[in-house]
Amino acid sequence: MKSSSQALIQQAKEKINEMKLLVANDPYRLDYHIMPPVGLLNDPNGFVYFNGYYHLFYQWNPFATTHGAKFWGHVFSKDLVHWHQAEIALAPDQWYDKNGCYSGSAIVNKEKLYLFYTGNVKNEQGERESYQCLAISEDGIHFEKQGPIIHVPNGYTGHFRDPKVFRKDNTWYMVLGAQTMEKKGQVVLYTSPDLREWNFQGPIAGSDVGELYDFGYMWECPDLFQLNGADLLLVCPQGLSPQGMLYQNIFQSGYFAGEVDWKQHTFSHGDFVEMDRGFDFYAAQTTEAPDGRRLLVGWMGNAEEIGSIQPTENNGWIHCLTLPRVLEWKSGRLIQKPVKELEKLRQEEVRHVAVVVTEDELLLPKVHGSVFEVKVDVHAFQAKEFSIHFGESSFHYNIEKKIATFTRLKFSGEGKEIRQCTLEELESIRIFKDTSSVEIFLNDGEEVFTSRVFHDLNREEIYFHAEEGQVKLDVTKWNLKKVTEY
Repeated sequence: MKSSSQALIQQAKEKINEMKLLVANDPYRLDYHIMPPVGLLNDPNGFVYFNGYYHLFYQWNPFATTHGAKFWGHVFSKDLVHWHQAEIALAPDQWYDKNGCYSGSAIVNKEKLYLFYTGNVKNEQGERESYQCLAISEDGIHFEKQGPIIHVPNGYTGHFRDPKVFRKDNTWYMVLGAQTMEKKGQVVLYTSPDLREWNFQGPIAGSDVGELYDFGYMWECPDLFQLNGADLLLVCPQGLSPQGMLYQNIFQSGYFAGEVDWKQHTFSHGDFVEMDRGFDFYAAQTTEAPDGRRLLVGWMGNAEEIGSIQPTENNGWIHCLTLPRVLEWKSGRLIQKPVKELEKLRQEEVRHVAVVVTEDELLLPKVHGSVFEVKVDVHAFQAKEFSIHFGESSFHYNIEKKIATFTRLKFSGEGKEIRQCTLEELESIRIFKDTSSVEIFLNDGEEVFTSRVFHDLNREEIYFHAEEGQVKLDVTKWNLKKVTEY
């Protein structure tokens, strides 16, 4: 077993060394986001605090910028800002995970770190098989696989994956993304006294569960937790058709809020709400910090459009993770804010108070760059529309229509594309721009736009504009440190 794993890991290391120079010379390598050393990164996995460090794993194909047999890459951090590469945690080297160690989660039990993941297998007939698997570590770095602990129950297809494990009232729980034999998406629940013997409790949410019908053909990456009295189920339904400004990406990422009956194993909930309004956000996973905060990291990606190629693929890598965010439940909605620790990135502060923006393009002294944080507080909105422009991207708010819009250059470089949401009023904007990403937080996290962007990095101007009137702002801007090591 060890020799097979060691051989795969050695091949991955050789690929990193082979591509190291090409990857390092890519101008779109990020300065303060988690990204793969080479190849393709997607879902964040196993977000957990263990032995004084935050650990974060991610789906990783080191051999290509396309999806394939996934490994678990691994980074760790003391402060959620400075992340360090660890040894590869899991490699697809066993009969039950030979076609990929798919997504999952981590928990701490008896001073050991437990990883739960989906083993993906394609049998001789080309059919998908999936097994929920366990691996255990004493040091948080080296893991011993324990093999499958759950097989697909009757009534479900091989699309049965992404175990998220948590503890409540002396019982271990697991939620899993699933697809019924009728091709309908659900989240199912298991319980366990010891993390090894698991009891199937049935679906708690999904198509044909409660009053919800035909809401996607597969639900992925579930996460269930309580926040300020509300039970929140994060999930990624696949197969939703666009509805106006909603569901514009190929696959969606959002949440249901309600109340779980832990005795009956049922979940009464409201409507599905998208978590992010940008182009690139999916497969979010949370953990509880030592101070009680509920933290979230997502994949800054989504299913690829046919024919869409990101520029970094030419340099041997693709995708990254979002910044860590802290979640709050306020007035019946989920709020996402950048974690306070990110203030460690700030340098060279520039502040402009009581700025009046008119129809003339306004450039402020020392407010420019390609890697920055900008905070804008709106004091008086007396215009039809207000916008901020940076590189080939822009943010707009139309007060008459109450619509917020993010615009970016298409990856092909030919034309622009937009994502939108409704917003009753605009009070504040906070933008984190990295070399090839942007995360925009509106009204202290009420709405978020997350997207990859590939600008001309020589275009560093940031300008402000108003239509049919004026807007008064306070603007603070920081350059942000480069902290990535790879």
